[in-house]
Amino acid sequence: MLAFILRRLLSGVILIAVISFLAFVLLYAAGGDIPRRILGENATAETVAKKAEELGLDRPLLTQYFEWLTSAFTGDLGRSWFTGELVTTSVTNRVAVTLSIVIGATVISAIISVVVGVLAARRGGAVDGTVQVFSLIGFAIPGFLIALFLVLVFAINLGWFKATGYVPLTASVAGWLSSVTLPIIALSIGAIATVTQQVRGSVIDAMSRDYVRTLRSRGLSTNSVVYRHVLRNAGGPALAVLAVQFIGLLGGAVIVEQVFAIPGMGQLTVRATTLGDIPVVMALVIVFAIIVVVVNLLIDLAQAALNPKVRLS
Repeated sequence: MLAFILRRLLSGVILIAVISFLAFVLLYAAGGDIPRRILGENATAETVAKKAEELGLDRPLLTQYFEWLTSAFTGDLGRSWFTGELVTTSVTNRVAVTLSIVIGATVISAIISVVVGVLAARRGGAVDGTVQVFSLIGFAIPGFLIALFLVLVFAINLGWFKATGYVPLTASVAGWLSSVTLPIIALSIGAIATVTQQVRGSVIDAMSRDYVRTLRSRGLSTNSVVYRHVLRNAGGPALAVLAVQFIGLLGGAVIVEQVFAIPGMGQLTVRATTLGDIPVVMALVIVFAIIVVVVNLLIDLAQAALNPKVRLS
């Protein structure tokens, strides 16, 4: 198992390095006249040239990348070109905000999906049909429309939750719950629809296997068979889909944080991309890549725990 983890970590590091290089090249290739964009159209050619030299943009692209990479390994991701703030500080302050929402949405999605998916698989008929209909609706409605609906109904009309803004957990537990509940719900709907379908299909497939009939013939109750054996075998594919949904939720957070005015990575991504603040964008790319690698490693370990056969592969 240790060798497996080390191999996955090594492949993750290589993946992050490749992503960082491609992102660096694409950002600088599409960046245009970056110094003039920072200084404004009225800046003189001499001032623009001086700014380019200050930012290191007058050096070859590969040289710039390896200098950035060397600094990144020491934890120095530079400063924002527009605010002068340390990129590490800017990103670190927002990672916890986004992850609290995304992890909350993932946990809610997992719990509801397992309950509803198993219910649909066991009951069938009208129950299964109802689940299918609501799953289709969850697929079809864009997340930002769900977010706007939640704000209108539960924040503005009913006043049950905060419409915008974010309260840190350390400042107020009640305030934090009020600020993240609607964003978590908005992110969860689509994920619940997807994972529920996977759980339902996996449970139906597992319940048709010979070992289930054998367990039932030995007198085990249906609940015992489903929750102790079937879910264990059906959990692997569901976990894989949940990992994909987690990554998708990171992307969905970009839109949801804009709707709810939450100062997370999504909001920072939109602002930095709009301005062309490449040091900030590069830092965000690396953070997202690291999160993806870690999540996939955790899912592999969870699948190995559920199914020992996975460890062999």
